[in-house]
Amino acid sequence: MARHATKIVATLGPASSDPALLEAMIRAGVNVVRLNFSHGKAQDHIDRARLVREAATRAGREVAIMADLQGPKIRVGKFAEGKVMLENGSKFVLDASRTEPGDLQGVGLDYKELPRDVKPGDLLLLNDGLIVLTVDLVRGEQVHTTVKVGGELSNNKGINKQGGGLTAPALTAKDMEDIKTAMSFQADYLAVSFPKNATDMEMARQLANVAGAPYNHKPGLIAKIERAEAIPLLDEILRASDGIMVARGDLAVEVGNAVVPALQKRMIKLARQHDKVVITATQMMESMITNPVPTRAEVSDVANAVLDGTDAVMLSAETAAGKYPLETVEEMSKICEAAEAAEDVELDADFKGQTFTRIDQSIAMGALFTAHHLGAKAIVALTESGSTVLWMSRHRIHIPIYAVTTKVASQRRMALFRNVRALLMDTSADRETAMAQAEAHLKLRGIVDTGDVYAITCGDPMGTPGGTNMMRICEVR
Repeated sequence: MARHATKIVATLGPASSDPALLEAMIRAGVNVVRLNFSHGKAQDHIDRARLVREAATRAGREVAIMADLQGPKIRVGKFAEGKVMLENGSKFVLDASRTEPGDLQGVGLDYKELPRDVKPGDLLLLNDGLIVLTVDLVRGEQVHTTVKVGGELSNNKGINKQGGGLTAPALTAKDMEDIKTAMSFQADYLAVSFPKNATDMEMARQLANVAGAPYNHKPGLIAKIERAEAIPLLDEILRASDGIMVARGDLAVEVGNAVVPALQKRMIKLARQHDKVVITATQMMESMITNPVPTRAEVSDVANAVLDGTDAVMLSAETAAGKYPLETVEEMSKICEAAEAAEDVELDADFKGQTFTRIDQSIAMGALFTAHHLGAKAIVALTESGSTVLWMSRHRIHIPIYAVTTKVASQRRMALFRNVRALLMDTSADRETAMAQAEAHLKLRGIVDTGDVYAITCGDPMGTPGGTNMMRICEVR
């Protein structure tokens, strides 16, 4: 069984849709499966969600499903030949009114608002920044540009504006339909692409809650930070979300590659301070799309994200379309474990100057502190909503946190929390019985043994969300 505390998000795609392979990937350490709504039809995602649930059942563990919305298509149109080779210094027209396929002189736009979003002197970055165009003038629906950095431009490649400023709304009509699809199979998390502010996230939450109501389901919301405009508003976006994704691809194109590593560290730290989860994504093991081993730089990149304190590290094309999906997960799992073993625990420093206004939060912190100083074998939380273990998981500790819950939705949602292992158990409504059941369950699974000490938290009375109000230190008899 994979022992890493940092969670692994793997994208499902043609390379990983074989049921036996997906089961092996889950056994190797996948905690969250990402369904990319940029590809495929509604029925494809419904089928894939079922595939994930069945593979997880066979593997004997629950995984979370994250539905990743496409967001606005800020792209060029199609070319007559499928692609063109742009030369430095040549002229090229992006034309929102063009209906015929593109050529060396210009191309149509999927994103019709571009002429209103740009002015002379702006830099447009195409195909993840590999091609750079300088805007010369805007005439009606046409954006006239000079090629600053040329190269091959093919159908439907993305457009970014350096420094941000494209007005496309975060939620498109397609996204709104996709939210309904995702709620029909109770996706545990919904990732929102290109949010600019808290309002975008609040709107997504409202739509998701309405779509999920017939199933009595509310997903966790992840804001993908990939626009320059989102950076100054990180605090408000975090407050409106359950977590963020450091989406390093589009973000790097808008703000420049060089500033992204420091931004990554800042975003991870900020998310933890806000008691939210954070996923680090994009190109983490990119070379493993075609190679059976990662580069040293990729190993360092994953390890550094772990040392920064990220909840999860994400694989995109590596598992969706790569040649070595299982090997990539195995490698990532090993890197996470090794990095975690080298981490410093600074719990005492974490609590200095902290004031806790809530009883359940104080109990969570007390359990962490006591377990750390006692050298406990485990921390156990009987939890309905998972908020107690979320707080615990915001602090570095080398003691595994076991969340015992009666709700499968809570168990799946906690699959994304760092250092939390969620166990589903139908506990008694009587507190003493429930605590004894939890200990028996842990003994049965080989987590604790006779003589081991562990800390346990729960609510009295049992079963009230947010009602954790007691902690006990137990010795296994």
